[in-house]
Amino acid sequence: METIERISHFEQLLDTVAPVLKDLETALDRFDDIQEAVQELSAYYGSESWHADLAEDEAGNLPADLKRGVLSEDGIYDVLSDHYALTVRLLDTVSAILKNR
Repeated sequence: METIERISHFEQLLDTVAPVLKDLETALDRFDDIQEAVQELSAYYGSESWHADLAEDEAGNLPADLKRGVLSEDGIYDVLSDHYALTVRLLDTVSAILKNR
């Protein structure tokens, strides 16, 4: 590889990597910011309060226009499962990066 070709190649790599790292930093900041909410959802799901709220919904005691995805069997479960899967993926990615460093 000639000097100019090499420099151009690595400049292209730098231009590819830098914005992705910035995007990841922003995403990780947002991911960090939701951890308390994830814990709250986890504690609510299947709790006495959740069952009571579900019973109120099933009895027709909640307003028709109330958003109630948290009362579905899959709503919170899917989010918690996605959270877990992404956390494992982050660990795998970090592990691979550190092994190859």
